Amino acid sequence: MKKLIAIFALLSVKVSLFAAAEFVTIGTGSVTGTYYPTGGAICRLVNKYKKETRIRCSVESTGGSVYNINAISMGDLDFGIAQSDAVYHAINGKKSFKKNPMKKLRSVMSIYPELLSLVVKTDSNIDSIYDIKDKRINIGNLGSGNETTVSYLLNHLNIKKSDLGYVGKLKVGEAPDALREDKIDGYFYMVGHPTANIKDASSSSNIKLVPISGKEIDKFIEKNPFYVKGEIPAAIYNGVPSATPTFGSKAVLITSSDVSNKAVYTLVKAILENFEKFKNLHPVYKYITKESLLEGLSAPLHDGAVKYYKENNFIK
Repeated sequence: MKKLIAIFALLSVKVSLFAAAEFVTIGTGSVTGTYYPTGGAICRLVNKYKKETRIRCSVESTGGSVYNINAISMGDLDFGIAQSDAVYHAINGKKSFKKNPMKKLRSVMSIYPELLSLVVKTDSNIDSIYDIKDKRINIGNLGSGNETTVSYLLNHLNIKKSDLGYVGKLKVGEAPDALREDKIDGYFYMVGHPTANIKDASSSSNIKLVPISGKEIDKFIEKNPFYVKGEIPAAIYNGVPSATPTFGSKAVLITSSDVSNKAVYTLVKAILENFEKFKNLHPVYKYITKESLLEGLSAPLHDGAVKYYKENNFIK
């Protein structure tokens, strides 16, 4: 009888400990993109402290920015990575969020710059963004930040989707195979560089990156100050020896005001107290600084993030 009581007591302790743990999930993107390994890197750091914090972190591959924003708003995800432009539109009720502004969205930190990339076959005769007319171009799956940005840009440039020979709506992870199998001539991808996705495309097809620059692009950036000019570095992909001018936004870690201060504080602390280790987890983090983590945020900071930043003199 005493043994049974002891066993039940032990089980009840384990159950209570399990119940006390807080499980959080980070929504990312395609497994061949940069969001997915970024979510994994964050979770690895958070889970280092799970015995002390009782916070357990997992990562989920998703459709990308807009999916993550909607899922966080509905409470299906705790955290997500999204383009700063998509976050801006969501919290301010603009573009595809016009009928449903996401007022509970909160920033945790800005992570790294994302640059819009136009990946095409070398024999596609596409040398500028205007050359995509009559071509088979993948603009991204419906509801992704990729598709939202490209649609917005094409509208500014007065390029109708009906001008394209084919409007691809594949997830970006499927685009390198579609390029190799000659189902498309090119695809757009807003991403941090280098990325496994374009490395895959450049190793299985002869590709080039098309410059996205000029007076109209300058006007587009001036009209939308959450975008900035940038360059995709030279020689990081097969067949692309020179830097490619383009523009981009920031990849931002976001959450909801409903998520606990403890969970958000724990994520921020895990990253910043292992910052050099975090920077070594992916080449795209090479140039980020602790200061840059607070740049390009499109939504208010979560109270849990504010608490950590104030305690450590990042903000007053």
